[in-house]
Amino acid sequence: MGEGRWRRAVSQAGRSVAVWGVSTVTMLVLAGILPDFRLQSPDGDSATTIAVTAAAGAGVFGVLSALAWPLLVRLLLLVPALVLGLLVFFLNGSLLLLALRLNPSGQSEAAPETAVIVAAVMSAVASATGGALAVRDDDAYRRRLYRLADRRRRGGGPACPATHGTVFLQLDGVGHDVLAAAVAKGLMPTVAKWLGARPDTAARRTHRLTPWRTDWSSQTGASQLGILHGSNFDVPAFRWYEKDSREVMVCNRPTSAAELQRRAVERAGDNGLLHADGASRGNLFGGGAGEQALVLSIAAGRRSSATRSRAGYFAYFSDPANAVRTALSFVAEAGREVGQSTRARLRKQRPRVARGGLYPFIRAFATVVERDVVVAAVMGDMLAGRSAVYADLVAYDEVAHHSGPLGRDTEQVLARLDRSLALIENVAEHAPRPYRIVVLSDHGQSPGETFRARYGLTLGDLVRAGCGLPVPRRARRTHSGAEARAAVRAALRRPVEEGGEQHRPARRPEPIVLASGNLGLVSFPDVPHRMSKEEIDARHPALLTTLANHPGIGFLLVRSEEHGGVVLGAYGAEIPVGRLDEELGPLAGFGPGAAEAVRRTHTFPHTADIMVNSFHDPADGEVLAFEEQIGSHGGLGGAQSKPFLLSPLALSAPAADGEDLIGAEQVHRVLRRWLGEAAGPQAPRERASRERAA
Repeated sequence: MGEGRWRRAVSQAGRSVAVWGVSTVTMLVLAGILPDFRLQSPDGDSATTIAVTAAAGAGVFGVLSALAWPLLVRLLLLVPALVLGLLVFFLNGSLLLLALRLNPSGQSEAAPETAVIVAAVMSAVASATGGALAVRDDDAYRRRLYRLADRRRRGGGPACPATHGTVFLQLDGVGHDVLAAAVAKGLMPTVAKWLGARPDTAARRTHRLTPWRTDWSSQTGASQLGILHGSNFDVPAFRWYEKDSREVMVCNRPTSAAELQRRAVERAGDNGLLHADGASRGNLFGGGAGEQALVLSIAAGRRSSATRSRAGYFAYFSDPANAVRTALSFVAEAGREVGQSTRARLRKQRPRVARGGLYPFIRAFATVVERDVVVAAVMGDMLAGRSAVYADLVAYDEVAHHSGPLGRDTEQVLARLDRSLALIENVAEHAPRPYRIVVLSDHGQSPGETFRARYGLTLGDLVRAGCGLPVPRRARRTHSGAEARAAVRAALRRPVEEGGEQHRPARRPEPIVLASGNLGLVSFPDVPHRMSKEEIDARHPALLTTLANHPGIGFLLVRSEEHGGVVLGAYGAEIPVGRLDEELGPLAGFGPGAAEAVRRTHTFPHTADIMVNSFHDPADGEVLAFEEQIGSHGGLGGAQSKPFLLSPLALSAPAADGEDLIGAEQVHRVLRRWLGEAAGPQAPRERASRERAA
């Protein structure tokens, strides 16, 4: 035992000396390249003196980074996380200037702007060197990952059981067919290995790929609430107006997320999928987990809870090399987006939406900062031996909204997500208990140009025209529903919704028109109940006909005093919800399960007066988003309704042969069953079949 400790100590000392040596050489090289950075006196010094000065400077900088950086991050706890990411360079540069001041030779100096560059390069080189050396030592590798992933757990805990833990990784917005195509193209080698898709891994297949169907509201709020809490009842869209409270509910608003979670817990009768020693990372909802970070629903509580929800950023940025690496990647990703959007504009690519303003930074936050922080948190949970972890990676969804779900931009994001999966798989080998990794998505995305781009007006303009109200000459830009914006605004401590729909709209005769991808919702706030078709026709005789006959609209759902509920389509089509046919009528071409999804939404207490689903072309899967998105989701039509489950073969099949997996609530039951299997012997096939049928 003592010999092992001595060996580890000697190994650690050797790595420290090696990192110090590489840092010294790096400082010497930079001093020779950069004009405003010198390590010698104006009169010149010997090579030995310069080398000693560089070694002393590198050593002091390394000690300051190890000791002072975590303290600086804690002192800056109240600084918004995104701002902290941008301050990384300047804080690191300040530490270097201090190190040069403390250098015993007193001969070294650097201009402030040069110090920022030197510190960034040295931190990156030291991090790469330390990581490369640690890979050769499994125990050191584990300790390094533990520290980088989550400093809050470095004290360890009780011994972990031998049973399997489960990690659920949600690739936000990645459809089943998109994943399969990425594997076939070689973009995701880790997933290909799990599926045995490569000739050299066919015999070692470990996972199965299963599609499932979303509810009508094919978006993260409805899907993740159902998956984590077992109920997404009365979530008709991403945003909707509730007449009883006179408020607009938005799934990515902290107060709305907290209320939706409360309702789901009350309806389902339990605290969620993760209530037993679970962790929730980067999600809209907590899932009942005792450990939560970057979770939107807890940001609506007390100040301490809000701070806790953002604590994952500071746990991650407390390592200076980690922070510099992510900051560099952030800048590179923002530059990549500018280049890609410029190329699309020069090529006059269609469809296309505006990608200027702050969007490059929002994309970089989603694809770099959020990804790195969430992956590090998952690593920490695994190395701490937690029984269940659920994490959401939003990178693909954010890029696909603006670049489209298919193409070079999104393929690059998928490749980087696959590398994150490989890292987590690697960490599992060093965890104190065995882990099974389940990858899933909450919805897909359907391509297509926007409703406004094709017809020159928004859905709100069309509704106002049908009501006989004046229509603005220039269509107003609709508010994007990308989930990544919620995380950015939470990090910046800004309201989740800015300039879009009002939190408490005034009671007025004008309708409230909201958009969730290619799903539109029309509500009349001055009528306290859900209006019927007969009432709408009496008040606005041309409205329903105008909407149903518009070529950009597929069908409408309204309440009917005669039939309970009816679906309206072009040319006077009017079908009671109880007699909907997916092969004939307005729902033809929207795919299997469309009728049942519409019938279910009709039963929700807060379904809008008029539910509007856009046109859908079954030939190419295109829809017309009511928001400014060329890759959209939220309604019916195309790939948005077909996400996936990628599950280990060691777990029971998600559904019996020939059965479809339908709805987020059923996915919740499957995941709960798998957690039960991980905790002990698997249930007999007959019992498992009965649970699936239930």
